[in-house]
Amino acid sequence: MKPLNLLALLLFLAGATWALTRSERSVREIQATYYRAISPFLTVGSTLEGKARAFLDEVEHSKIYEAEVTAMNEDFGRLKLIESQFRKVEAENAALRRALDFKERTRFDVVAARVTRRQPASWWQTVEIDRGDESGIATAYTVVTDRGLVGKIDQLGEHRSTVILLTDEACQVSAKVEGSPEVGIVQGQREQFGGSPMLRLRFLSRDARVREGMRVFSTGRGGLFPADLLLGVVEHVEPGPLATEALVRPSVDFQNLGTVFVLTPQKEES
Repeated sequence: MKPLNLLALLLFLAGATWALTRSERSVREIQATYYRAISPFLTVGSTLEGKARAFLDEVEHSKIYEAEVTAMNEDFGRLKLIESQFRKVEAENAALRRALDFKERTRFDVVAARVTRRQPASWWQTVEIDRGDESGIATAYTVVTDRGLVGKIDQLGEHRSTVILLTDEACQVSAKVEGSPEVGIVQGQREQFGGSPMLRLRFLSRDARVREGMRVFSTGRGGLFPADLLLGVVEHVEPGPLATEALVRPSVDFQNLGTVFVLTPQKEES
């Protein structure tokens, strides 16, 4: 046995012998002293155990809260989706109500049609609708919505037609400015990409008293488009040395065309 281990054993035996030879009172005093010595360590251990249990409980509660928050987020996402679908249906219903109201109060005979196709390359130039020759539609017929002029029938098929839009530079409309004697030509602007398309009102007089917010209507001259169809609202006036021009924001939402109406010749009453 190593000397150090032998020394430890002898000290232990000596201590044990000394404790056993003490009186009962002495033994109790030794025990009391021992417990007083280790009492702080027992208290600290108990406190640490309590904190450890509290921490574990908090972790468990955190997991429960995390699961509840996840469930709430999923419910919120579903509600947002339902709200979005509801708003879409609501908008469609509002558009249909406006369309029906327009059909009832217009002085023209109209054929309702749906926009079925748009090409990205010609987004502001043409659209395709689901009505054609079989519905009594012909080339150059005027196309409108309840908000104003859309364009005219350009190409005709049996069950579908192509509409050239007011926002196309090739579509020109004789126009007048409400509240003034000014008359000019409205046409789409070249190279319109994204955003909201604008129209250009040209050939106004040099000193034209036109200001922002004035409405622009068709004049009916030339017989291509009926008179008094709303085209848009003046947004910016550009005076020039010989003539004044103005930028006009279309009254029709060309970005979201849905239901349109084709104006047809009024039927004669027999």
